[in-house]
Amino acid sequence: MAKIRLYIDHPLVAGQPVPLDPGQAHYLSSVMRLRVGDRIRVFNGQDGEWLADLEQVSKRGGSVLPVEQSGPQVSPPDLWLVFAPIKKARTDFIVEKAAEMGAARIKPVQTGHTNADRIRQDRLQAHAIEAAEQCGGTFVPTVDDLTPLSRLLQGWDPERRILWADEALAGPAQTLAGLATGPWAILIGPEGGFSDTERSQLRQLPFVTPVSLGPRILRADTAAVAALALWQAALGDWRQD
Repeated sequence: MAKIRLYIDHPLVAGQPVPLDPGQAHYLSSVMRLRVGDRIRVFNGQDGEWLADLEQVSKRGGSVLPVEQSGPQVSPPDLWLVFAPIKKARTDFIVEKAAEMGAARIKPVQTGHTNADRIRQDRLQAHAIEAAEQCGGTFVPTVDDLTPLSRLLQGWDPERRILWADEALAGPAQTLAGLATGPWAILIGPEGGFSDTERSQLRQLPFVTPVSLGPRILRADTAAVAALALWQAALGDWRQD
C-alpha cells in the first residue's frame, strides 16, 4: 500500500499525467528516495484520493500518472475556525490541528490584544495542506488572510452562528447538545482575551453563543482544539446518532 500522500492542485483522471512542482519533485526523489514507477497516493480536495505512479522526476519538476481512485471525496461539515494569531509556532499548531479536526475554513482575525499585525497566509496554507496529507483527509481548508475582527463581524452572515469560547465563563464545561444544526464558526480569542469593547459587541450579536470550555482558562491553541472537539462531537462528523 502506498504510504506517501501528496496534495496536487490539478484535476485527477485515470491515465492523464499530472505535473509536479519542483518542491514536490524534490520531496519525492531526494527526501523520500522514490524512483520512476513507484506508487503514491494523491488528492486535490475535489476528486477523492487516487493511486498514482511516479512518471517523471527531475530538479525542475516531474509528473505522476493517476491509476485508479482509492477513496471517495469526503468533505468536512460547514464549520469555520476564527482565531487571533499568537506566537508563530502556536499559530502553526492551530492551523494544523484545525485542518486535521475538520474545519472547512480558517479565518485569522486581528483583535485589540492580537500579538501579530500580519501573517504569512501562504505559509499557513502550506501547513493546512501538510496536515491534510498526513491525516488522510481529502479536503484542504482555505486559510484566509488576516482581517480585523470588527470588519469581519460587520459583514457576517447571521445564518452562520458563532460559538464563542468565552474565558470569562470559566467553570463547568457546557454541553453543546441542543444547539441548532447548520453552518457554524468557532471564535477563539488572543492571549489576554478580548477587549471590553469587543466583548460588549459580541454579547450584543444575536448569532453569537458564548460557552465555557471548562474550569480552567485555556491557552488559545488549547482552546481551539477543545472547542473543535466539542463541536464535532455534538454537531459534526464525530457524533454518534
